[in-house]
Amino acid sequence: MQPRLIVHGGAWDIPDEHVDDHVAGVHKAVKTVAPLLEQGMSALEAVEKAVNVLEEDPTFDAGRGAFLNAEGGIELDAMIMDGSTLDFGCIAAMRNLLNPVSVARKVMDSPDFRFLVGEGAMRFAREHGFSELPFEELLTERELSFYNKIRNNPEFNQIGAFSGKTPSDTVGAVALDEQGNLACATSTGGTPRKHPGRVGDSPVIGSGGYADNDTAAASSTGYGETIMRVVLCKTACDLTPQNGPMDAAAQSINILKQKGRGYGGLIMIAPDGRYGFAHNTPRMAFAYADGEDVVAKICS
Repeated sequence: MQPRLIVHGGAWDIPDEHVDDHVAGVHKAVKTVAPLLEQGMSALEAVEKAVNVLEEDPTFDAGRGAFLNAEGGIELDAMIMDGSTLDFGCIAAMRNLLNPVSVARKVMDSPDFRFLVGEGAMRFAREHGFSELPFEELLTERELSFYNKIRNNPEFNQIGAFSGKTPSDTVGAVALDEQGNLACATSTGGTPRKHPGRVGDSPVIGSGGYADNDTAAASSTGYGETIMRVVLCKTACDLTPQNGPMDAAAQSINILKQKGRGYGGLIMIAPDGRYGFAHNTPRMAFAYADGEDVVAKICS
């Protein structure tokens, strides 16, 4: 099987002045990891590594560069899923970690659980050797300035972060390896000025991501409360066998708009290696491997 990799860097109204950074960020993730897939890396390892690259890029709302919550803190959510076994790992409301998706991957190996949150997730991370960073190493001047602008603004609302020019940069990756196995991973800092403890779609299997070798794999981005209404990624994967990944992606986004009354986007890979992507926000950043080349762009 020819390995495949596609990543996204968020779906929103990306301003012209931020387009280059978004394109460069998603391009780097694919350029870094696609050759490793070609050398035999598993799909599960590939999506973790690709998301790590995006988490470490301050352009995106994941890891470094994440939004501040209503109290001025950073809380991070992530998930990862193996399409060959339907196994998964999820974490939510974690603080002060650069690569939350790697904690989710470690959770996946636990004999007793698959989803940890808050202090329990932090304790697990410490027990498994993950290093906490000073808050200042995750905080960017851009996000601090934005937080100070919206913190007391009564007109600010969460769904507007996805339909307008408020930044919203959840990241995700989907891969197909040479063994024909699919995997997905998604990571986020959540919505701007969110209530402490709020968890959206990103760490929830079926909504923020889903992978099944028999149907497809997908990772989503957008307004989580509406994405969860329609279980967006599972919906898209279930539509793929009969419709193909591009049509399945478009149909699922239409379901998000019509039934979920929401905004977002998603990326997909079918078991035969075909890509799918769609969004109903003004723009979405994504990149994918095309043989030895990388296609990276802002889709409008």
